[in-house]
Amino acid sequence: MQSDVTSPFDPDFPWRYTPHMAMSPSRDSSQMVSEINVTPLVDVMLVLLIIFMVAAPIATTGVPVVLPKGETQSLDSEDAKIILTIPASFPKDQVVYLGKNPVRFAELELKLRTNDKLQSEREMYIHADGSLRYQDVITVMSLASKAGADKVGLITDPMSSREEAQ
Repeated sequence: MQSDVTSPFDPDFPWRYTPHMAMSPSRDSSQMVSEINVTPLVDVMLVLLIIFMVAAPIATTGVPVVLPKGETQSLDSEDAKIILTIPASFPKDQVVYLGKNPVRFAELELKLRTNDKLQSEREMYIHADGSLRYQDVITVMSLASKAGADKVGLITDPMSSREEAQ
């Protein structure tokens, strides 16, 4: 007595269960069609995206500087320019920042003279705290000019429409 119902474990069954996750059986059991399972890849990429979205704002901290307000054009790309930061603590500790690297004022001229980018472009920008004395900023600017910076620009915060009306 032969039954009309066939078992999935029967080799003549049209499809068979296989324990391989990345393989899909075809109708013919001797020929397998391979497919990549992308679900774990998508899961890992989403986790990495979340991690970088949370970590990116934390990693972009710099020297705290309150910039003076002014009506100026914005820089094209701050990464491509030489930026010298003069923090509010400059009169006490005599430290400025060349990019993100602290430099003592006594060593600044040597660092600027040996900076290949400054010597080729002859251009730099000063990012000075608004609470500094004018003389402190001029002292750093004159030293930068003496070290080879022909073009020295000042970075300011843009003025708001309220401040422009006053």
